[in-house]
Amino acid sequence: MNASASRARRSRRTSVLAAGAVAALLVGLSACGSSDDSDSSASAASEGASAGAFPAKVATKFGEVSVDKRPRRIVALGWGDAETVLALGGQPVGASDWLPFGGEGVGPWAKGMYDKKPELIGTMEPEFEKIASLQPDLILDTKSSGDRTRYDTLKKIAPTVGVPKGGDQYKLSWEQQTTMIAAAMGVPEKGEKLIAETEKKFEAAAKAHPEFKGRTITIGSRTSEGFGVYVGGTGRVDFVERLGFENNPKAEAQAGEGFSVSVSKENLDMLDADLTVMAPIGIPATDISGDPLYKAVPSVKAGNDIVFDDKDISQAFATDSVLSVSYALEKVVPLFAEKVAK
Repeated sequence: MNASASRARRSRRTSVLAAGAVAALLVGLSACGSSDDSDSSASAASEGASAGAFPAKVATKFGEVSVDKRPRRIVALGWGDAETVLALGGQPVGASDWLPFGGEGVGPWAKGMYDKKPELIGTMEPEFEKIASLQPDLILDTKSSGDRTRYDTLKKIAPTVGVPKGGDQYKLSWEQQTTMIAAAMGVPEKGEKLIAETEKKFEAAAKAHPEFKGRTITIGSRTSEGFGVYVGGTGRVDFVERLGFENNPKAEAQAGEGFSVSVSKENLDMLDADLTVMAPIGIPATDISGDPLYKAVPSVKAGNDIVFDDKDISQAFATDSVLSVSYALEKVVPLFAEKVAK
């Protein structure tokens, strides 16, 4: 769901207050020098990077970012950034756990890919001092809010690859994310290969299910605050559009800068489509499926709906990283096919 304006303001205030502390910490770290260069896990952070791919240039909303040499200490803060680094052969020393998964901060599709558990960093309000203490040589924040103060604070710590132009409010596909991170790590060819392999999986799924083409679909969720529907430009919608579906036209008509639109209980018919797919966030799935107003939505009443009650499936669908989409294709497409075939 959309981050509230109050949280955004709070995040900006936190960033401003943290900037001074970060600067002081950086001075101290500089004086001490880097004692971790010989650390084996840090040295392996981006072992797959090509020495000939530097300096690497990455275009972002905030201008072109230059990465002069192979990054060895990567802090991955954006939604799905850490999984993407792992997919490209890197080992983040710090990462944000957005969903949250706990443990190493990644989903089961990335289980066992870490050599050493990363330091987990806050999401909306990252601990800048903790990030600086990790002495990163590259910070990734590609799928993020796009907040300027957040970015300005991070770039004082290390070269930071933020959101691309037009990528504010987490509007970044797994494809763009992989391209940007592969470029920053110096492995663009590896990124291209991963993208091509994953696109073939989508093409195969769409070909196997021509019944998806042109069908309308609602991709929504419910939190303790209420219902919402995702709009174009977001990972969840991109996922289903690649399969041939058309996103809910009513939701698209109300789309703003955020990645979703709120839906009041009085207007739940907005969820109606050829297929309605809902995910619980921080609540039991039965809070959706058992809601009398939800059950009255025409598509739901006709049995053309899915409420994710499997946490792994729901989180794979939400993560939208180059690793998670393959897992989601395997698990979600059969569920879609069962409902659309009715």
